[in-house]
Amino acid sequence: MDSRTSRRTGALRAALGAALLIPAATAVTAAATPAAAVTPAVSCTSAKAPLAAKLQKDITAALANRTSTVALGLYDRSTGTTCTLRATSAYDSASTVKVTVLATLLWDAKKHNRYLTDTEDSLATAMITASDNDATSKLWKQLGMTKIKGFLAAAGMTKTVPGTGGYWGLTQENVTDEQRLLGLLTARNSVLSDNSRAYILKLMGQVIPAQRWGTPAGAPSTVAVHVKNGWLQRSTHGWRVHSLGTFNGAGHDYMISVLTQDNSTMDYGVTTIQNIAEAIHKDLVPTTSATAVYIPTSRPSEAFVAVPPQG
Repeated sequence: MDSRTSRRTGALRAALGAALLIPAATAVTAAATPAAAVTPAVSCTSAKAPLAAKLQKDITAALANRTSTVALGLYDRSTGTTCTLRATSAYDSASTVKVTVLATLLWDAKKHNRYLTDTEDSLATAMITASDNDATSKLWKQLGMTKIKGFLAAAGMTKTVPGTGGYWGLTQENVTDEQRLLGLLTARNSVLSDNSRAYILKLMGQVIPAQRWGTPAGAPSTVAVHVKNGWLQRSTHGWRVHSLGTFNGAGHDYMISVLTQDNSTMDYGVTTIQNIAEAIHKDLVPTTSATAVYIPTSRPSEAFVAVPPQG
């Protein structure tokens, strides 16, 4: 590999991030077989009954004829509104687990009454804002399974199972636990300090432009946006494409988790998530201008999303 090729490869890795740590160098290239289209059974409740009915109708319409398998959660504190779909189904986390890694680091630092070191701050920033895998690997190894499981227990994320053998991107997560995590970030609690919550949200608000797709699509210009996405291709269930987002402003305080698999391409998964997000933002905050929808133009090389050999 010449120096120009090396620089191009490095630039692609930095711009896109990757979905998963690669202890082994085996890439998965098999294409996904799309699942049959189904009519999702979205369930919404709200203190404002008409809002719940509209969200349920519009989210269902956004999912019409999509072949992805989708799990989603919405909670808006300001209106007492909740929507769910397949909330307890487990998905490979890909890079969305990086929010859990940072929360664990801060939870552990709080227990020991210390600040993050300069090195930890640098690693955390790279991990969240640019989805840096090497930084994640270092923090995952530093924390170890005992601390990670300790945080999950403290957070009430009882169905999240950390990936073993260093494969943090194969952590099993579901919408219920991810919504619980976002809830800890956005309201005072005994698990994370106010400073820790503010630090995580600050980094999620500084994610590089190329990775600000997904749940922010169609978000009102009057709300603050915090996001962390994940994407991963495997030989079964095709592309996993996920997006976690919190939104605050215009009289609203809400969080959205969307986990998907059985996507034929990464772009297909992004579009599925953004269809959902646009419907949610429009219904919750209908009178304000929306941000532009991100249209992906490229996807990470398979060399960057390799996973363990699969039988």
